[in-house]
Amino acid sequence: MTTSRYPELNSIRKMDTVVDSTQMVLSKINGYYQWTQSLSDSRTRGWPLVDSPGPTLFYTLIYLFIVWIGPKMMKNRKPFRLTWLLIPYNLAMAVLNSYIAVQLLTASTRLRYSYICEPCRQRNHPDELQIANAVWWYYFSKLLEFCDTFFFILRKKDKQLTFLHVYHHSTMFSLWWIGIKWVPSGSTFLPAMVNSAIHVLMYSYYGLAALGPHIGRYLWWKKYLTILQMIQFTCALVLGINGIRTGCDFPLWMHYTLIIYMLSFIVLFGNFYVKAYMEKGSQVFFGMDMGCGQGNTYIYRKQSSVTNHQNGKKID
Repeated sequence: MTTSRYPELNSIRKMDTVVDSTQMVLSKINGYYQWTQSLSDSRTRGWPLVDSPGPTLFYTLIYLFIVWIGPKMMKNRKPFRLTWLLIPYNLAMAVLNSYIAVQLLTASTRLRYSYICEPCRQRNHPDELQIANAVWWYYFSKLLEFCDTFFFILRKKDKQLTFLHVYHHSTMFSLWWIGIKWVPSGSTFLPAMVNSAIHVLMYSYYGLAALGPHIGRYLWWKKYLTILQMIQFTCALVLGINGIRTGCDFPLWMHYTLIIYMLSFIVLFGNFYVKAYMEKGSQVFFGMDMGCGQGNTYIYRKQSSVTNHQNGKKID
């Protein structure tokens, strides 16, 4: 009996082959997933949001959905005035980032961590656990920072929902889940500590900017925060390259991930800086988004070489 006389039998066999192949692929994927799980840091197992990538991916997808649907829902609505919420929110975020930065600084100093290369060792020393705890709070703060975007949407600041802003917020949360799960200490402490310190300044700025234009005129130092960000990204890039060059005892794939990620930020933030501060000629911008925050945008035009703050105009 030939199968050509029974085409339905041929179809069944092909379907069985497809099912078997699919099961084999899924089995390999599951095996790889279980293998990566076995490599995760035992100190953070069982911590909130850490064990599975599910919650992080779910919240990120919800965030991206709100970024897409939010402006559409607000199109025919009046913008919300959220000053009553922005000030305490920014203050709370500044305090949280201060806590993270101090926790990382004090513990790494006592452990005499290297700022050049510090291997991630799964030790249960109190200071090592302090660093892991601070890194978890840093990861969790990236979830809280989704509110920055939601405030933009509610206040109809659609022009500030740039690719840089959305890219920064959506990727940081996911990437730092990788950090807290596999490398919650070692060289991981440095970018978290430096970025938290900068965020203290940034959220302090946004809290002050939310008070209105009478305060905004004193926020001339905004553009230097962007410069600090650029310096931070460049140093992280150099750190990653040096780690590969010297054979630093830190996951190699994380060095490459850091390099690629920092290059993307240098390009995007560099483009923002050029457009915001150099191509505008006679204008100085205060309160523009640098990837996070929700401060008002104020434009102060220069007369000759002196900035005339009294002619500042608030841009809604």
